Amino acid sequence: MFTHSRKQNIVELCQELIREKSISGQEDKIVEKLKHVFTALGYDEMVIDEYGSIIGHIKGKRSGNKILLDAHIDVVPVPDATKWKHEPYGGDIENGRIYGRGTSDMKGALSAMICAASYFAEDLKRDFSGDIYVSGVVHEECFEGLAARKVSAAVNPDYVVIGEASGCNVVAGQKGRAEIVIETYGKPAHSATPHEGINAVYKAVGLMGKIRCIPSTHHDLLGDGLLELTDIMSSPYPGASVVPEYCKMTYDRRILVDETRETVLKPILAAIAEQEKEDRDFRARAFYACGEEKCYTGQTISGERFFPGWLIDENDDYVRAVYDALQDAGLNPEIEYYKFCTNGSHYAGEAGIKTIGFGPSFANLAHTVDESIDIGQLLKGAEGYYAILQRLLN
Repeated sequence: MFTHSRKQNIVELCQELIREKSISGQEDKIVEKLKHVFTALGYDEMVIDEYGSIIGHIKGKRSGNKILLDAHIDVVPVPDATKWKHEPYGGDIENGRIYGRGTSDMKGALSAMICAASYFAEDLKRDFSGDIYVSGVVHEECFEGLAARKVSAAVNPDYVVIGEASGCNVVAGQKGRAEIVIETYGKPAHSATPHEGINAVYKAVGLMGKIRCIPSTHHDLLGDGLLELTDIMSSPYPGASVVPEYCKMTYDRRILVDETRETVLKPILAAIAEQEKEDRDFRARAFYACGEEKCYTGQTISGERFFPGWLIDENDDYVRAVYDALQDAGLNPEIEYYKFCTNGSHYAGEAGIKTIGFGPSFANLAHTVDESIDIGQLLKGAEGYYAILQRLLN
């Protein structure tokens, strides 16, 4: 199944993809690379959508289910390369590990997916039932799931495998994420006569206390629905000798599967209403942040920063089929849940497509200085994808 030559190809592909710097919005070079890779590995076709995501397609000889192996190709920036022992975009190997930005998040998984799908189709001479798609999705680091909407519309998959790092365990769900903005409003005045103004920051501080008292929601499998202040700013800035008339707070909210846009905002709006009753000078509003980013294709990707959570029952036929396939392949997986947000927010959370996570390496290595992936994990991931395709399509 995985000869020495095939294993070496997976490692080398991972190195090659690392060398294609692909910060969000600048994924054009890695897409060009992937076009050649898909062709060289015998994919039947590939498409690039308007946002710039690339999808490789292998057709089985018989009709059947569509399986989408999903990875994102954008990476977070490297703020200071001098802190790295290895060149961030070098793909160096040392002591059985490949080093570079995106090794664990998630070009290692993408390399394993692309090769595993090709080898599976080659070994069976395409005599399987269904279709295999491998996606390289843009802008995931900015918008978990927004670019994936175009991918699922193009593919219409029956099953999705998210390749985010899971230590080669089966992931059956995740919390979602929302970015909530709260604004308070005051009245400007000279700081020598503050009584003539209304300090918007003081108003924000009072509201913060109420928000901290909002009880966390809870799910037995996913944990607490967290709400954490991540940013605060006032205006005018700099505010020399000026009472600030405006204050903006940004909260990160981790969303559980039974929560909606309305239920997440409800307790915050209630806190604002309570503060308004207590303070006639208090004015505030809360809403979900919206983001907008430019794609390398020239298109603009934009949307509200509300990315749903999702959960699939551990006894679902899809979960059991994947788990059993990995078990039979000797991977001995456990069933767990992502602690971070992924493109699954769209596939499972919005579109309701049966989705699991399975990926090599570990989440705590993502976005770090000297990010790396263990080659053993990389190859284990490829074996896992092969086993999943074999179980679901053969």
